Amino acid sequence: MKITLVTETFPPEVNGVAMALSQLVANLRKRGHTVQVARPRQKSERQEFLDTDESLTVRGAPIPRYPDLRFGLPCSTRLKRSWSRFQPDIIHVATEGPLGLSAIRSARRLGIPCTSTFHTNFHEYAEHYQARILLKMILGYLRWIHNQTRCTMYPTQQLVDALGSCGFRNNETFGRGVDLEAFNPGLRDPQLRRDWGADDDSPVIVHVSRFSAEKNYELLFKTYQAIRDAHPNARFVVVGDGPVRKKWERAFPGAVYTGMIPLDQRPELGRIYASADVFLYPSVTETYGNVLTEAMACGNACLAYNYAAANQHIATGDRGIPIDLHDEDTFIERSIALVGDPARRTTLGQNAAAYAQERLDWKTVVDTFERILNQHALKRESSLAS
Repeated sequence: MKITLVTETFPPEVNGVAMALSQLVANLRKRGHTVQVARPRQKSERQEFLDTDESLTVRGAPIPRYPDLRFGLPCSTRLKRSWSRFQPDIIHVATEGPLGLSAIRSARRLGIPCTSTFHTNFHEYAEHYQARILLKMILGYLRWIHNQTRCTMYPTQQLVDALGSCGFRNNETFGRGVDLEAFNPGLRDPQLRRDWGADDDSPVIVHVSRFSAEKNYELLFKTYQAIRDAHPNARFVVVGDGPVRKKWERAFPGAVYTGMIPLDQRPELGRIYASADVFLYPSVTETYGNVLTEAMACGNACLAYNYAAANQHIATGDRGIPIDLHDEDTFIERSIALVGDPARRTTLGQNAAAYAQERLDWKTVVDTFERILNQHALKRESSLAS
């Protein structure tokens, strides 16, 4: 197939959506598909705007509060000109900004089937930016965008059920995977642990995420403080960057802050996970949460709220500890208990790593994604007749 993937974010930008899309593109290309990525020209890029069989770059503007990320500006004329040359079998829209809307409209005018994925709970983010009044408006916009495509794909059945009840139509689940070469227990590094100030008996707690308001850092550092009070030998490592990083570095100077790890350095991130013992994830706005499954693959004992990836992969309690959503007291209490129980940490980590090796490889995810795209690409003639 000839596929165009339309996205506002792609490596070297660092976030879960960019990571997932880069894996899809790489694996589809390995299978012989021609994949064109249509995206905003990134701030760091120096070359002219591209229009090739692999890359189509368009004008963009900074996203408010995220100046290192950009959204694509409307560009229907440019898209139609490129696709008249490239002749894609299907357009897949991964993000819902002006570029995504231009792509959906352009695909319809050219008679090209169009599908989409739901990657980010923007409607839930509104609550964390004092914009609750916009929540229904944002959800309505997302529904309007996605219902214009042949189908919308989601990483979990839980999200399919939730948004299906809100009027999202033609929904499919395709999941997410883990790069098991980059994330596995074999990357554990005793020297790195010593660099963090940890000895063989020191539990190391790691957190990986973007430093932004919706990630619930208030609870994370409240939990860290409680753990430190109960277990003074514990060490804390925080990976990431973003708008609120400096605030929390000042508030909790006792942690090791590594900064952002670029997506092309996944083995380095894997080394950090594997050299830790516990992964805590208090976010309540995840569409999926790739970092949880990466931590599982590296053998961490994971504790997270029971939704999204956690609901799908640790809800049974034998591969991690699920906590009822928004129950902060239990989150803190069970985090303290987990850090203080080396045998349980080991058992949960070993079970999680074994499960990841058996169930979380990208191959199955790409199989599903490829099947769905092919199913809709074959309907091109009916699209032209509509």
